[in-house]
Amino acid sequence: MTKKDQGRSLERTRSELTEFLLHHRHKLTPADVGLPTTGRRRTPGLRREEVASLAGVGLTWYTWFEQGRDINVSESFLLSVSHALKLDDAECCHLFLLAHRRPPPVEAYQWQSISARIQVLMDELPRPAYVMNLRWDVIAWNAAAEHLIGFAKREVHERNMLRMVFADPSLRRRLPEWHRDACRLLAQFRCDLAAAPEDPAMQELIEELIRLSPDMRRWWQKAELDAYSYGIGAIQGKGPGPDSDSSQSNQDSDSTRQDFDHETLIVDEHRHLRMVVYFAEHF
Repeated sequence: MTKKDQGRSLERTRSELTEFLLHHRHKLTPADVGLPTTGRRRTPGLRREEVASLAGVGLTWYTWFEQGRDINVSESFLLSVSHALKLDDAECCHLFLLAHRRPPPVEAYQWQSISARIQVLMDELPRPAYVMNLRWDVIAWNAAAEHLIGFAKREVHERNMLRMVFADPSLRRRLPEWHRDACRLLAQFRCDLAAAPEDPAMQELIEELIRLSPDMRRWWQKAELDAYSYGIGAIQGKGPGPDSDSSQSNQDSDSTRQDFDHETLIVDEHRHLRMVVYFAEHF
């Protein structure tokens, strides 16, 4: 791209940024953001000074930003403006792309649940399926996945696929190809880590697993990452039900082996939520 073409591209982006900010500022009312309505307004929506005040940024700086001037703004500035304008995750991402030409940091997103429609979709599937976030915390699942792996009886912090595979002896006993599965899962997780290498929650998980698992300690820095997976490839028995006891769990661990392939579906690209669906091998 020539300098002339690059200049045109930047000019177009700044124009789009201005239009984007004006659109979202004008569609909000004072009542939407908890401000009192005082008299009649000549133009719809919020005033610039109101957005700047809500975002906690300087009026001049926000005005220049909205006008598309050539200024540098921080991630915290963009997140504050996003919050003030009540942008959703997709809109926040679009603002970052217009201003910084890159998406916002992963830690800016809050993901605690899935929509009711996604849960209904999973519940209607005849095969195991669960939804994970970027940290591999399992935040939702269907009955088939509960029957196979058993999430409900675990504490919330234990519903993490890597933690379950590396630090849960009862699950490990049910994985006839544990070494293969653990290596592939770890390889995939390391790819996902590249999206948020400095995220404190990701680093906390890694440190915990290194402390809990000798295998994790040995493998974490290994370079051989030639196979990847989001799910367990082979498992025996079923997950612990609400009425299970240790003797029943031992009987389950000796039952027929099940082999699986997987497909991964994006549930929310901005929150990094994905659904892992299990298919019987050779489906």
